[in-house]
Amino acid sequence: MGALWEYITAHYAQLAFDSYQHVSAVVQSVLIATVIGVAIGVATYRNATAASLATSTSSVILTVPAFALLGLLIPLFGLGVVPAVTALVLYSLLPIVRNTIVGLSAVDPALTDAARGLGMSRLDTLARVELRLVWPSILSAMRISTQMSMGVLAIAAYVKGPGLGNLIFTGLARVGSPTAVPMALAGTLLIVILALALDAVLVLLGRLTTSKGIR
Repeated sequence: MGALWEYITAHYAQLAFDSYQHVSAVVQSVLIATVIGVAIGVATYRNATAASLATSTSSVILTVPAFALLGLLIPLFGLGVVPAVTALVLYSLLPIVRNTIVGLSAVDPALTDAARGLGMSRLDTLARVELRLVWPSILSAMRISTQMSMGVLAIAAYVKGPGLGNLIFTGLARVGSPTAVPMALAGTLLIVILALALDAVLVLLGRLTTSKGIR
């Protein structure tokens, strides 16, 4: 533990920068995946075949090993941030698409009929009634995707992606040197801490944006 603490104090600035990059990439990826996933869910939930196809497709993506997916993205996007973020978005889609479809399908038709009876358009009903009711389910999916993305981004160091994964890969490559274990351990612990912190932020966001009646 002494060696770990010494490494952290000696490389504080670099660790802080890598942590910022890690969190920034994950947050941006999950937000992009949320927009895409909710749009897919809205477009397909009324059609059982389309909904099943959307869920199955996103499920297949999730079964592809991270190293394999990143390798497939290299010819398309090269190395760096773009393939890493693309992989995170693809992996984040399944929980969001599935929860959006299940949530919208479970909305009581009487509520939407009442909204239409009040003069709301189809778009108003979707935005002001259905999506507000489904928001807790979407947020739950975002939490799952965020936790998953925190770990996957570490592997994205394979394609020169941003974040703390570079510390882990570099440390493992230097096994035998005095800084190898502290470097890899520092990167791993920071990922765990940041994942917990992001989850707490999303829980707080849920409390602030979800009415007591829906909770």
